[in-house]
Amino acid sequence: MEKEETHNLDANEESQDKNSNSENSSEEEINDKDNKDAHISSEEEIVSLKDKVNRIYAEMENQRRRFEKEKEEAFEYGGFSFAREALNLLDNLERSKISLENDETIKNTDTLKKVLEHFEIINKDLLSIFKKNNIEPIKSINEKLDPNLHQAMMEIEDETKEPGTIVQEIQKGFMMKDRLLRPALVGVAKRKPEEQSKDEQKTEENQAEKDKN
Repeated sequence: MEKEETHNLDANEESQDKNSNSENSSEEEINDKDNKDAHISSEEEIVSLKDKVNRIYAEMENQRRRFEKEKEEAFEYGGFSFAREALNLLDNLERSKISLENDETIKNTDTLKKVLEHFEIINKDLLSIFKKNNIEPIKSINEKLDPNLHQAMMEIEDETKEPGTIVQEIQKGFMMKDRLLRPALVGVAKRKPEEQSKDEQKTEENQAEKDKN
């Protein structure tokens, strides 16, 4: 009887040991899984933080470049508005000169000649000051009309010039470095209506010949 009880106790202890080992094994597996999850979560967090840092750095770099560009433009073109206003001095000087030249009371007098000489000196001085500040006039006369530099105000019949060639400058245009300060106001050459019709007829005949071929 005692043997049987002893055997049963041993069996129970062995069963408990097995259960205990099983529980320990399960806990270890759970802990391993938790450690793996924690490790994966940490890696994901690191990747996320790296991504945020890279984006912040890129944004800061873009802001730095914008600031540098704005600083350069402020240095290079800070006087742009002032320069454009200053061109009125040249315009007024030119208008005064034309007005005096057309005044019949002083026409062909020594007084007028002296005044015009002074006007010319002032005009040259102004242009020299503008040039020192990288402001220069746009070439117009005998140039082809460029919409980026010139503004056509009228067409003038001229058989000696190709259509679109500038033959009159109404108001001088200016550039400040590579920027347009103001366009030149100009008159461009055009052919007489008869010549235009002849050119159109020639163009049509040439096109007809091409179509036949």
